Amino acid sequence: MPQDARSQPLARITPVQRAVAVPPGRAMARPDPSPREKAAIIVRLLLAEGTQVPLAGLPEHMQAALTEQMGQMRLIDRTTLSAVVEEFLAELEEVGLSFPGGIEGALTMMDGHISPNAASRLRRLAGASAKADPWDRLTKLPAERLLPVLQAESTEVAAVMLSKMPVTRSAELLGKLPGDRARRVAYAMSMTANVDPETVRRIGQSLSAQLDAQPPRAFEAGPVERVGAILNISSSATRDDVLQGLEAEDAEFAELVRRAIFTFKHIPARLMPRDVPKVLRMVPQDQIVTALAAALANETLAEVAEFLLANMSQRLAQSLREEIEARGKPKEKDGEEAMTQIILMIRQLEGAGELALITEDD
Repeated sequence: MPQDARSQPLARITPVQRAVAVPPGRAMARPDPSPREKAAIIVRLLLAEGTQVPLAGLPEHMQAALTEQMGQMRLIDRTTLSAVVEEFLAELEEVGLSFPGGIEGALTMMDGHISPNAASRLRRLAGASAKADPWDRLTKLPAERLLPVLQAESTEVAAVMLSKMPVTRSAELLGKLPGDRARRVAYAMSMTANVDPETVRRIGQSLSAQLDAQPPRAFEAGPVERVGAILNISSSATRDDVLQGLEAEDAEFAELVRRAIFTFKHIPARLMPRDVPKVLRMVPQDQIVTALAAALANETLAEVAEFLLANMSQRLAQSLREEIEARGKPKEKDGEEAMTQIILMIRQLEGAGELALITEDD
């Protein structure tokens, strides 16, 4: 028997032939199966071979239709099986491009290429479909978007929500809830054993609708982060003046901004000693000398300069000290600009994931 896979597609699946083979005269020939029957034959073939078929990724109505079709079928003769497999292989070879399944996959692919308003409208339309599973989208959302909904909903809905989330995401969300709320939600999860799937689906649709109803954000970062980032690279006089004004208008917001600010004086408390060489390698040496000279001439910033010098190679530290002494005290403006260059480099490396700043909790 020829072994060419095109002419004899079943030569590679002999165990399947044995699984579906029937004595002559007992199987009804099906010269032209319907598309649904062909799908059932291929799935039956793959399962008989022990292949893991990711049917769970299909919409539920398609899973149900396929299962019902397999339940209605009995025996298929070898001629029909061979023809279906031949057609299936031919269609696979003709595939030139594939697209993501479902609207969420398409929106992920188009992220950054379509407007937030268009994406929100498409998600609302997809959520309105009875065939769409809202939890497919909800489980992929970041914790920052899910937490406000989790806090606003009833304990029972929050328990269902955490039960449907991946374990790591549920643990992250639970850890961000207040202690009493977290305990009540955890207890409510013990009473979700008898919740029927339709109720869970409707809860998911409601939560998804709430998220879609939220207007798109014009800024990715919050107001505290944006104001803090601006003040980080502002002059100390401007920064102090703005913070004083914020305290007079909104003391709570001013305190949050203060915590978000990272300036030159915060380096010893926020920067890991091992990361000092990594940062300074990325800053021109003349800027380092100017920043350190200005810091050593300032009583409140001298400890920052000593921190940086203590966490680099002793040869480089000695060389910098000699250059600082020869340079003398720089102008205040030049010193602030040089310090800002070091701060910007630290922020740049942090954003790239090359270093992690120490937080208050740490």
